[in-house]
Amino acid sequence: MERKYIIRGGRPLKGEIEVKGAKNAALPALACTLLAKGNFLLKNVPKVRDVFCMLKILEHLGAKAQFEGTNLQIDTSGIKRTDIPYELASQIRASILFLGALTAAYGEAVIPRPGGCDIGKRPTDIHEKGLSLLSAELDFKHGNIITRAKRLKGAEIILDFPSVTATENLLMAASLAEGETILKNAAKEPEVVFLAEMLSEMGAEIKGAGTDTIFIKGKKRLHPLKIKIIPDRIEGGTFLILSSLFPENEVIIKNLPIDYLETPCLKLKEMGIEVKKVDRNSYTVKRSKKIWPVEIVTAPYPGFPTDLQPLYAVLLTQAEGTSIIRENLFENRFQYAFELKRLGAKINVEDRVAVITGPTPLSGSPVKATDLRAGAALLLAGLIAENTTTLYRVELIERGYENLPQRIRALGGDIEVVEEENEDSKKF
Repeated sequence: MERKYIIRGGRPLKGEIEVKGAKNAALPALACTLLAKGNFLLKNVPKVRDVFCMLKILEHLGAKAQFEGTNLQIDTSGIKRTDIPYELASQIRASILFLGALTAAYGEAVIPRPGGCDIGKRPTDIHEKGLSLLSAELDFKHGNIITRAKRLKGAEIILDFPSVTATENLLMAASLAEGETILKNAAKEPEVVFLAEMLSEMGAEIKGAGTDTIFIKGKKRLHPLKIKIIPDRIEGGTFLILSSLFPENEVIIKNLPIDYLETPCLKLKEMGIEVKKVDRNSYTVKRSKKIWPVEIVTAPYPGFPTDLQPLYAVLLTQAEGTSIIRENLFENRFQYAFELKRLGAKINVEDRVAVITGPTPLSGSPVKATDLRAGAALLLAGLIAENTTTLYRVELIERGYENLPQRIRALGGDIEVVEEENEDSKKF
């Protein structure tokens, strides 16, 4: 079966939309449950494809999991395996997060090199080097990363790049290692800080999370806990752009993690778009008919997030003049540009720089998602395009956004979800 979205554009939006729990905080939290045996309760967990993929892996390893609303109960007392099959690992990049947890808690791991969105090279060598420094033995056979360790030993580790998943993997591994580990050039993202807080509540001793140097004193054992997943800053940024698509929009964004979005909000301000507080955690935007061009340069947190640049590109097609986006993290992030051109956007890409000229009226066309955030960007583009846009490969969007079409429909957007049999499948 093939899913697609039929988007009929040109309809201003009005109402309330709430930011769900952060996918990129929930995924390492799921891997983290392997570090202690017993019953965990994770609250505010988004029901997205990536979460369900991670749960399939946990269940393969022997855990039991059950949703009750947005609360997720996980019982890790029955873990009996340390290997992950290719058909599961290939579906999700975050499967690499099980490497550190399994090695630390069970002394071994067999994990295929992971899959995920095709946005550029994301090698696992930083993870492997870090685990090796923690005294794990590494081997590579049949496309698998294989680790063994009686007990990891603390070490000083300098990351070649402030990789979020490598920082998270090594945080988990070091929490059960003997002695102290110092992580230098660590990622500072809010999701990393959340994981450190989760580990601390499980009994780990961690200082410096949110800075480029993190200190971890390993413990012999950790314990299960109850914890609430933080709001999703990328979904929050998506809704800021959604709210800015039309001057007539009257959208209130609830549960917006504004403290995590300082740089994206500054760029909106440069464009002439004001983010206004409604109450404690609710915000709205106010824009005039004209918005101004800006230059965006992606960087690790607290810089401008690479995940939001495709969504800002859509809004910049409506800006008065020429905007520039410089992508410093992933070389394939601009794959969406060709699809945006199909809708009439004037966007030219050379190497890692995109030049966008506006304002340009967009017109409906068939397009396809090239990755998770590109798909969300094309969905938003369809909302401001004349006529009808058909968006394919929407399963990529559903990896990170829960029921996005239905939530936008509640604001007055016209999005139809269509599921139909693939022509090739009819032959068999």
